Amino acid sequence: MLQGIEFMNKEWLWALLVIPAMLAFYIYRFNSNRASIKLPSTALFSTNKPSFKTYIYQGLIGLRMLAIALILIAMARPQSSSSWQDINTEGIDIVVALDISGSMLAEDLKPNRLEASKNVAVDFIMKRPTDRIGLVVYAGESFTQCPLTTDHDVLKNLFLEIKHGMIEDGTAIGMGLANAVNRLKNSEAKSKVVILLTDGSNTTGAIPPLTAADIAKTFGIRVYTVGVGTSGMAPYPMQTPFGIQYQQMEVKIDEATLQQIAKTTDGKYFRATDNEKLKEIYLEIDKLEKSKIEVTEYKNKTEEFFPWLLAGIVLLGFEYILRNTWFRAIV
Repeated sequence: MLQGIEFMNKEWLWALLVIPAMLAFYIYRFNSNRASIKLPSTALFSTNKPSFKTYIYQGLIGLRMLAIALILIAMARPQSSSSWQDINTEGIDIVVALDISGSMLAEDLKPNRLEASKNVAVDFIMKRPTDRIGLVVYAGESFTQCPLTTDHDVLKNLFLEIKHGMIEDGTAIGMGLANAVNRLKNSEAKSKVVILLTDGSNTTGAIPPLTAADIAKTFGIRVYTVGVGTSGMAPYPMQTPFGIQYQQMEVKIDEATLQQIAKTTDGKYFRATDNEKLKEIYLEIDKLEKSKIEVTEYKNKTEEFFPWLLAGIVLLGFEYILRNTWFRAIV
């Protein structure tokens, strides 16, 4: 019960010395209170043995000592230990590079391209607990929303916080890919993957997409590219003085560049024209080789005093009830 437990108020443990003191005092008082009488023979008392109830009564002191010991341990505030721990786990390193430009608000995917991409990615993340996964977002520029981590609850929350307008608008595919590669370049995992999602073509940024692909290849990073959007026209919400109005926009995905990025890095290109096809990319990743990676994991402190306190109070109350009911005549 005490394995992995630390005590916040260790000085209270010294109070446990009162337990053997209580036992010694009880034995001393028991012997002192015994009356004696001189008789020529004890034959008359040979059949007068203590009852079973009398023996049980002597055990009440043990019940009281156990109750007090439990309460004193509770006062010392036992806590589950808080520590950084290095563990080995099976998994791959993955960075999702997500386009959050204005065109991702088009509603050919439901509820729109951006939300569909987020929802499918979150579902994938929660099903792969041993993988280190990170998140990069890009539009006119790029930044890391979350570095590689196995804390997928935090990553999930960061995914859900993504929205259009966080950064300057535009589509810097090369910058998004380069940022993702930078997050993976020092990884020791055998399988390093970037999932690059976009619904357009590169319009800005200092690094061309194919240059970023060459950098990824140099570091042994496989890139899966996903063109998000239906074929033809897509409904896009426009803010007007009369409220939201929908305008049909032509879908312009630079598939040739996305295919070349995937080919250069030994990845694969997907075209997600609906929510179901968007999930195919994650099924492909499941086939990748897994490798052992070392993860530093943090465990929070948790208060553990309540079960000890409750047990002590219950035993103390039980001892009090027995002493004043069933054993009252003996006392």
